[in-house]
Amino acid sequence: MTHVMACIDGSASSAAVCDYACWASQRLAAPLTFLHVLDHRQYPAPGDLSGTIGLGSREHLLDELAALDEKRARLALEQGRSMLDAARDRAAAAGITAAHMRQRHGHLVETLHELESDTRLLVMGRQGQDSPAGHLGSHLENVIRAVQRPILVTPPRFETPRGLLLAFDGSPTMRKGVETIAASQLLAGLPIHAVTVGADTADSRAQLDWAQKTLAQAGYHVTTDIRAGDVEPTLHAYQREHDLDLLAMGAYGHSRIRQFLVGSTTTSMIRTSTTPLLLLR
Repeated sequence: MTHVMACIDGSASSAAVCDYACWASQRLAAPLTFLHVLDHRQYPAPGDLSGTIGLGSREHLLDELAALDEKRARLALEQGRSMLDAARDRAAAAGITAAHMRQRHGHLVETLHELESDTRLLVMGRQGQDSPAGHLGSHLENVIRAVQRPILVTPPRFETPRGLLLAFDGSPTMRKGVETIAASQLLAGLPIHAVTVGADTADSRAQLDWAQKTLAQAGYHVTTDIRAGDVEPTLHAYQREHDLDLLAMGAYGHSRIRQFLVGSTTTSMIRTSTTPLLLLR
């Protein structure tokens, strides 16, 4: 059975990442793993500095540099283990007594790619440890592009999801996403609003009818609608209008809805959203 994989980095959003990961793990009846990756660019593994240009024969400087790097890396690893211990304790308080912990030294995207076959759902905060307020985590967009698993991007604070806005464009990705939701227990019992942003055409209606019937057969209560306007403000306005606290959509693509997940609009959408965002594959 694949895991709910939660990325912990010590940022202010780590607590919410823990809570959303616990929520997802319990609903999916899937094991939970907390992952901490120590970036090798910031904390390089101890190595041979003898070839460093400009130090010449001043070996004591090389020794001091190596010792400092080793100490910084050791302290960072200890801090990471403490964060993982705190996440495990938080999960235990939520009723998950067998959470797994993994710590890696490397690059986050590469690590997640290696663990992809063991990942059912990836949970990440929208802001990382080193991100200024209002900015996305430096790795988030790269992870979204690289990891071919559903990703739950969390806001800074946890609230139990009560309703889903499904941004549906009729694309193969979103049709697959609808089938994934229908076959999963992650969102079972939540009301779903399937919304297309664009022209109200016969084809759009047919696509929405398919989504509604597929989800209804799985036991969901589904409301459908087609709204004109720009994608980002239209979706946010619909969420507020219907008090929907979870948004799901395709991760990338060329359709009108998924265009806003490429480039600056992606940054704007995730940054300004007050709710978690479920990116489907």
